[in-house]
Amino acid sequence: MRITLILIWLFPVAAIAQTYELSTSNASANTSLRGLSVVSDSVAWVSGSNGLIGRTTDGGKQWKWHKPAGFENSDFRDIEAFDEQRAVVMSSGSPAVVLRTEDGGKNWSTSYKNADTAIFLDGMAFWSESRGLIFGDPIKNKMQLLETADGGITWTDASANMNIEMAEGEAGFAASGSSIKALPGGKAWIATGGSKSGIYVTEDYGTGWKRYDCPILHGNNSSGVFSIDFYTATQGIVVGGDYKRDQENSNNILLTKDGGKSWNKPSRPVFGYRSGVIWFNDEVCFATGTSGTDVSRDGGMNWYHISDESFNAIQRAKNGKLIILAGNKGLIYTLKIK
Repeated sequence: MRITLILIWLFPVAAIAQTYELSTSNASANTSLRGLSVVSDSVAWVSGSNGLIGRTTDGGKQWKWHKPAGFENSDFRDIEAFDEQRAVVMSSGSPAVVLRTEDGGKNWSTSYKNADTAIFLDGMAFWSESRGLIFGDPIKNKMQLLETADGGITWTDASANMNIEMAEGEAGFAASGSSIKALPGGKAWIATGGSKSGIYVTEDYGTGWKRYDCPILHGNNSSGVFSIDFYTATQGIVVGGDYKRDQENSNNILLTKDGGKSWNKPSRPVFGYRSGVIWFNDEVCFATGTSGTDVSRDGGMNWYHISDESFNAIQRAKNGKLIILAGNKGLIYTLKIK
């Protein structure tokens, strides 16, 4: 049964009535969904635990599910789709694998596998259909990096490019596959948490890196930055907090206007721990997590709560306006702005 929630909020500063329509798209698959890639207003892919990968070609009305043979127990924490036929999916812990399909998910080929017990991949991002980057938790204080130049058909170890030693207890989070962000032209950001929270920035497709401190809530293995998004090369946002205290919001969202070098708190924060954040346009932003979803209509400065539903990830269409949220128990919603 499809359930639609119409949420109307009056923003007192702007005196504008804004309507958001949240509609259930799927809630039946036995999987915790964390990977999400929205290609267009029609095509989107999701991935999650129990080896499940879903695809829609009608804007979320129907989903077709795939379970790659031999990977029935994999936890696919991130997915990057290029169209309705081609996608790359990544699992997290050992053995960490990257698979690719060229026929809409019917068949999958293995393009990377690592059985090291210390390996844990957190997320991936692509600058184009050919060039992409995966990052993982540090091994011997060294962030793990993989790069591709052929759309994920092959991957090479690029960890040596990261000549910055991570702090003891610092790591990434694979809660939504969105603690890494890439913009065309070679710029990318990777966010971390744990004992320290940092923003790692490259301007040359991952050849060289710089690190900036991020003063978001951190200090233990359940806190830090969980998601990052940039609207331009300078205008960015991070969300996170402590997933074990998901209704607390003391310091779990920050904004930057200088590409991640410095970060500032908004005037009115989000309403709890958030594991996914997106820019819809230069003014409208959404953030989601296990304690609900919030919206800002002034570039992230003031946030308003629009849903208590629990989600892990949120993404908008690369080419279009479709917004999809995904969470546990195969839960998928579409979000429309009226």
